[in-house]
Amino acid sequence: MNKSTKHLALNAVVAALYVVLTLPLGSIANNSFVQIRPAEALAILPALIPSTTIGLAVGCAISNILSAFGIIDIALGSAVTLIAAILTAKVFKKNYLAPIPPTVLNAVFLPLVWLLAAVVDNPNSTLTATGYFWQMASLLVSQAIVCFGLGIPLYYITKNRILPRLNLDD
Repeated sequence: MNKSTKHLALNAVVAALYVVLTLPLGSIANNSFVQIRPAEALAILPALIPSTTIGLAVGCAISNILSAFGIIDIALGSAVTLIAAILTAKVFKKNYLAPIPPTVLNAVFLPLVWLLAAVVDNPNSTLTATGYFWQMASLLVSQAIVCFGLGIPLYYITKNRILPRLNLDD
């Protein structure tokens, strides 16, 4: 199997894992206040395998189909995941730094995406800056728990057990 085929297959697996770890949780994984999305632990993978950025973004886009915030969340929410993955791959390669981009970017930008979606859906929306900051703080905590608490162990499992078996250098 050539290198590009392996990376394509790996991205398909990452996207599928993201969806499988998100969709069964329903509203818990698509909540604008306390969002618990175990799939976000996968966001550390680009620190080890930079090509997985696409699989993460595709998995996020598919998972956001169930979002109450519609096409805006599908497009912009997935873009936030893609940017976080690129930053993880290019800048935050150390295991203890890898969770920083998905944690911070999701906490800062997803509430803005949801605010935009709410205003587009209802121009008379009464959402406020206070609501944004509550969502940001809540998302920062829930993302940190998932990305650091699940992501760091996943980093080591992937690095020590999975990556050596993938033979991505062929």
